[in-house]
Amino acid sequence: MNTQPQSAGTDPQSPTTSGSRGGAGGRPPGSWSTESLARWLDGQGIAPGEPLETSLISGGTSNDIHQIRRGDLRLVLRKPPEKVPPGRDKTMLREYRVLKALNGTDVPHPEAIAVCDDTSVLGSCFYLMEEVDGWSPMNTDGWPEPYRSDLSLRPGLALQLVEGIARLGNVDWRARGLEGFGTPEGFHDRQVDRWLAHLAKFQFRELPGLDRAAAWLRVHRPSHWGPGIIHGDYQFANVMFRHGGPARLAALVDFEMSTVGDPLLDLGWVLMGWPNADEDRSQQGYADYTGMPDRADLIEHYATVSGRDVSEIDYYVILARFKMAVVLEGGYARHVRGDGGNPKMAYYGDAVLQMAAGAAELAATTKLAASTAT
Repeated sequence: MNTQPQSAGTDPQSPTTSGSRGGAGGRPPGSWSTESLARWLDGQGIAPGEPLETSLISGGTSNDIHQIRRGDLRLVLRKPPEKVPPGRDKTMLREYRVLKALNGTDVPHPEAIAVCDDTSVLGSCFYLMEEVDGWSPMNTDGWPEPYRSDLSLRPGLALQLVEGIARLGNVDWRARGLEGFGTPEGFHDRQVDRWLAHLAKFQFRELPGLDRAAAWLRVHRPSHWGPGIIHGDYQFANVMFRHGGPARLAALVDFEMSTVGDPLLDLGWVLMGWPNADEDRSQQGYADYTGMPDRADLIEHYATVSGRDVSEIDYYVILARFKMAVVLEGGYARHVRGDGGNPKMAYYGDAVLQMAAGAAELAATTKLAASTAT
C-alpha cells in the first residue's frame, strides 16, 4: 500500500519501472536463494535451464519488488519483505488473483505470469508478473518530458488516471473468477464500524472531525450502486504511464488493498486531495497539479467511461477522507510508539488531522439528502 502524500520519487534517474515503483537496481535479493528460485522457475517451465539474474527494483516495509532476468526473458517478482508481516502471504495470493482475473481485459495492468504459495522456496509467497515499459510519478523528480514543459499535455495524465478505475470497476468480476474475493453485500453498512474498530486498536489521541464524519456517513449511505472491483489505494503513485505523449496509461499497480465493493470509492480516493481551481496546485504532496483538470472534469470523464451515476460523489470523498485518516493514523501511531521503520511516518500526524477535518467539513457543506437505503 502506498499512503504517503508527503513522499517524493525514490529514484529520479530511473528511466523505467518494472511492474511497480522503485529503482534501487543491483542490490542483493536478501537471504533468499537464487538457486531455489531457479529450481522453482524450471518446474514452472519459465525459461528452464537459463542463467538467472535478479536485482531489487524497490523494497521497504510493505513489499519487495525484484527484476528477474533469465535468458531473453524479463519479469518482475513481488514478495513481502524479508521479515514477513502477519497476513502478508495471504495478501500476495490475493494480489495475484486479481491480476490474473484482469488478464485479457481492457484494464492496463502487469500481466500475471505465475504464483508460488510454497513459502519454503523464498521464505514467503510471491508472484511473477510481466515487466511494464513505462514510468511512475513516484520515480520522477517532477513530471518527465514532455509533461514538464508542455502543460497542455497534463490534463491527459489525470483523465487517463480516472479512466483506469472506470474500466476496472466495469470488469465482470464474477465471470473473471472473483466470486468470494470480497463481500459487496452490505458494503456501505460496514464501512464506518469497520474503520472505527480498526482505529480503536491503536488510537492514542483525539481526531477532531472524525466522529462528525462518521455520523454523517451512517445516515447518507448511497441510495443505489453496483458492485465491482476496487483498487483500494488509487492515486498517481500506483499507476504507470507509457513514455512520451500524449498520456497513455500503461498499468495499474499495487493491488494490495483490492476487493469487490463499490468502485466509486476509488474515484473518491482520487478526488479527496485533488486541489480546487483556486488552490495552489504546485504544493500538493508528491505531485504537481499545475495544468491538471478540475474535479468536475474528472468526475464527468469517469461517468462517461464507466456509465455510473456520480450524483452522490460527495459521499465517496467523505468516506475516502475518513478511511485515509484512519489508515494514516495507524502508521503515525506506530511511529509514535517507536514501532515504525519508515521515517516518513513522522509526517502522517498533520495529514491525519487534515483528512479528518476535511471529511467533517465536506459533510457539513454537501447538499446530499439522507439515504433511505436499508
